[in-house]
Amino acid sequence: MSGPGPGSARPRVLLILTYYRPHVSGLTIYVERLARSLVDRGHDVTVLTSRYDRSLPSEEIVDGVRVVRVPVLARVSKGVVMPILPWLIREVRRHDVVSVHLPQLDGGLAALVARAWRRPTVLTYHCDLQLPAGVVNRVADAVVHVMNWVAATAAHRVVAYTQDYADHTSLLRRVRRKVRVVPPPVVMDEPDPVAVERFRQTHGVADGPVLGMAARLATEKGVEFLLEAARDLRRTHPGVRVLFAGPHEDVVGEQQYHDRLAPMWDELGDRWRFVGTLRPDEMPAFYGAIDVLVVASVNSTESFGLVQVEAMLCRTPVVATDLPGVRQPVTMTGMGRVVPVGDGPAIADAVRSIVDDPDSVIRPRAEIAGQFDIGATTDAYVRLFDEVGRS
Repeated sequence: MSGPGPGSARPRVLLILTYYRPHVSGLTIYVERLARSLVDRGHDVTVLTSRYDRSLPSEEIVDGVRVVRVPVLARVSKGVVMPILPWLIREVRRHDVVSVHLPQLDGGLAALVARAWRRPTVLTYHCDLQLPAGVVNRVADAVVHVMNWVAATAAHRVVAYTQDYADHTSLLRRVRRKVRVVPPPVVMDEPDPVAVERFRQTHGVADGPVLGMAARLATEKGVEFLLEAARDLRRTHPGVRVLFAGPHEDVVGEQQYHDRLAPMWDELGDRWRFVGTLRPDEMPAFYGAIDVLVVASVNSTESFGLVQVEAMLCRTPVVATDLPGVRQPVTMTGMGRVVPVGDGPAIADAVRSIVDDPDSVIRPRAEIAGQFDIGATTDAYVRLFDEVGRS
């Protein structure tokens, strides 16, 4: 395979992660945006990931990105077991720079293979892994923790979203000298008023306030505390409604969580509505249709929350929990409130303060966009690729 080598203007980039589109999560969205942006700049980009759904092709080109999927042999909760080594060797040899995205079971092996072939390796640590309770999951947690440590040790540089998260995460503190803070890639069009009104009508939003959550229905998202907040808000704002955007049925490893919460949203009736997994072009209308976005995450498996900045770019303030990294978008912009973790009434009080005086937290779009820009993210990665290629 011909092309530029390490340290050149446009190295061939290999991105490695467990799940990629059409799977939806903050991690997959991050990597998808980064991959597309690198392609737009003239890089040859390959994503090496799992074929978690057998209906997906083993290899395809998506938006200029070559996507290679490794067959899955078994599943462990949210993770997969796959015979990735032959694919790793082949793809690492074909590329000039390797970008490994954690958490993933194969992260350590990927970094070691990249080192063996002397490929500059940049690791991005998206968040910790904390699987639901159970003996098998505890073993899986421990294995992934070890593999993350191996990957961080083998990598030349380690990317964190924020210094706040890096300072409070044990793995990142251990490799402090390698850590570089790179702002996450955020892309969000301004809402079209006509599309917003159509969205509101489609989903029965006639009064308010309207709360939103954009996430997978997963234990770490703290959905139960949004449900508690909605019940609390009915005392003072009887018209409160909640729109939940994202996968909520058959989410890998989350069926028990779904079944536990179902009676709570059933109690809210038509005040709680699942709007499904929205396309990127539908998200501005969603954010424009809600009054407040709630990020109720409960642990370090959430390290930032890209949806916070997306909402802010649509002039929608945010209530976020006081977790390292997660509190940063609101702290940096002032566009919302930070509340204690696992506290539904506190979420309700924060929502009240926002909807009763929205002008106190709304910031101009240009001010938010100036702090978070996909171009700045891509610039930072390109500089890192060049830096490790010359080291």
